[in-house]
Amino acid sequence: MTEQRPIAVLGGGSFGTAVANLLAENGQTVRQWMRDPEQAEAIRVHRENPRYLKGIKIHPAVEPVTDLLDTLTACDLCFVALPSSALRSVLAPHSERLAGKLLVSLTKGIEAHTFKLMSEILTEIAPQARIGVLSGPNLAREVAEHALTATVVASEDEALCERVQAVLHGRTFRVYASADRFGVELGGALKNVYAIIAGMAVALGMGENTKSMLITRALAEMTRFAVNQGANPMTFLGLAGVGDLIVTCSSPKSRNYQVGFALGQGLSLEEAVTRLGEVAEGVNTLKVLKAKAQEVGVYMPLVAGLHAILFEGRTLDQVIELLMRAEPKTDVDFISTSGFN
Repeated sequence: MTEQRPIAVLGGGSFGTAVANLLAENGQTVRQWMRDPEQAEAIRVHRENPRYLKGIKIHPAVEPVTDLLDTLTACDLCFVALPSSALRSVLAPHSERLAGKLLVSLTKGIEAHTFKLMSEILTEIAPQARIGVLSGPNLAREVAEHALTATVVASEDEALCERVQAVLHGRTFRVYASADRFGVELGGALKNVYAIIAGMAVALGMGENTKSMLITRALAEMTRFAVNQGANPMTFLGLAGVGDLIVTCSSPKSRNYQVGFALGQGLSLEEAVTRLGEVAEGVNTLKVLKAKAQEVGVYMPLVAGLHAILFEGRTLDQVIELLMRAEPKTDVDFISTSGFN
């Protein structure tokens, strides 16, 4: 009988830690790689990730490590939970070591300057690897606390999806499969922008009707853009689309919502991000999404409005007023009545 190979989780943040725990609870041996030796030592000694998931006990089968080359050599299945700004620089030097590996991105972001999603960067770095993404309404702390949760693993590689389902699917964590990797991943990246708007609206005391309007129009807007880029519109009616959008726009546990809430309280963007203490991918995504929408001619008034608030000196009230005065559109305008594939 062959010895079970460990599974790698690359990244020491909150969601990477939650996924590492899930894997360990399902009987897997896990190596969680992180850059910071002090963080690794703290987890090793105290069995807790105090910076990102304070109060959550780390399973004994999760081994915090700092040797990336050794980790990649030992593991065939790697969950990549690195910030979008760091993914390329961390993994590119080890491209040869990634050949043949199963690489599953957990990062919901878009690379600045290239507009590449994380799985596209992985494909570029490691063309011989097998690539997938994991996305859905998955707040890290709730996953770690065993709240009932569902997610989507997406890949054209059916065997990869089945492997991820086998190691992650458990009593409180359900894993669905999709072949629309691009749509699933794009939904996970785009919704972060709208969570910032939702957090601002709540901080400013806007009503439930307003929040509902923002979420619904956000779904229309992000789907319109995704369809323009080649995604399947039906993907956005699932967990990685509307499911993820609802939770990130409704929960104070969402990092992007927290940034928006802080902005609504009067903090500057820099102060809001500093208070959070973690990466809020929506801020980075907003910049590249605004430029891309203009380039391809997709109407995205909420994206343009948030960009005006964060970088052009507008207020949310002004943006809402412009939205309300805009020419009325059809309600569901992003799905063609023909050509469902």
